[in-house]
Amino acid sequence: MKRRDAGLLLANMALIATGLARADGYPEKPLRMVVPYPPGASTDALGRIVAQKMAASTGQPVLVDNRSGASGNIGSELVAKAAGDPYTFLLGTDATHSSNMHMVANPPFNPIRDFTPLTLACMNPIVLVVHPSVPANTISELVAYVKANPNRGGYGSSGTGSPHHLAGELLKARTGAPFVHVPYRGGGPALNDVIGGQVPLFFANVASSLGHIESGRLRPLAVTTRVRARALPQVPTMEEAGVPAYEVLEWNPVLAPAATPAAVQERLRAALRTAIADPEVLARIRALSGEPFTDNDPAKVAAFLQRQREQWGKLVRERHITAG
Repeated sequence: MKRRDAGLLLANMALIATGLARADGYPEKPLRMVVPYPPGASTDALGRIVAQKMAASTGQPVLVDNRSGASGNIGSELVAKAAGDPYTFLLGTDATHSSNMHMVANPPFNPIRDFTPLTLACMNPIVLVVHPSVPANTISELVAYVKANPNRGGYGSSGTGSPHHLAGELLKARTGAPFVHVPYRGGGPALNDVIGGQVPLFFANVASSLGHIESGRLRPLAVTTRVRARALPQVPTMEEAGVPAYEVLEWNPVLAPAATPAAVQERLRAALRTAIADPEVLARIRALSGEPFTDNDPAKVAAFLQRQREQWGKLVRERHITAG
């Protein structure tokens, strides 16, 4: 055997041994789940639900570390660069691992190269709601109204590049109606303004808007998923409402740094599987109008992430969407 080949073999054996050593008895200290959004955000709420149950199954505390800013990029970059730390992982979003990479010049990390997917924690439907003053009860009526009144098609979102923003851009592309994006710094201010009538339309998180829908302060027209939302069974999907090839999801992947040893990945994946399948966790996620994702085969998760990146990359290019 050549000296170079022997050296490579020894190096590979050392890496394997390191991975096994790290997994033997792992975890031996608290884990850190980085949430790239502030406390109180929907992603933070999900993270705390899952972290509590992960702690029970691993025997170690799972600390939620909120590192917000730059549409989730600050916290994501921290984990991307934590290559030598098998105790740090990320609860990401559709923005951090799909749309942001297409809108940010010189992104600080590569969501494909710098991470390894562990699972998808859950998916969340979005609902298009209108202020009661809008004379439309269906999507077709809304499209006709906005085409006839181009200055009445403003829709609020939780921010540029958010799934709520992209949902409006996709509706605009599919219908040709002149909807106009009105970005906010978060879903709460946007929701307040549509309730107050300052903006007529809003692509909303189902959980945050459900009470206002039930009280009549908002009127739902369609959900953005391919199947109806569990919390709004009477509301049609966009495709049922006549908008072809339409699907927009909020989703939360859990990812580790790319260099995380395979054995450690499997320990984390097993802990996540146990946590998400727990009946209490399932109930709490569904109370937030989410749908838990229990099939965490890494190849399927990676394929889903790639499909989402391709879908939103195409839309961002066609609509010339930028982060600022």
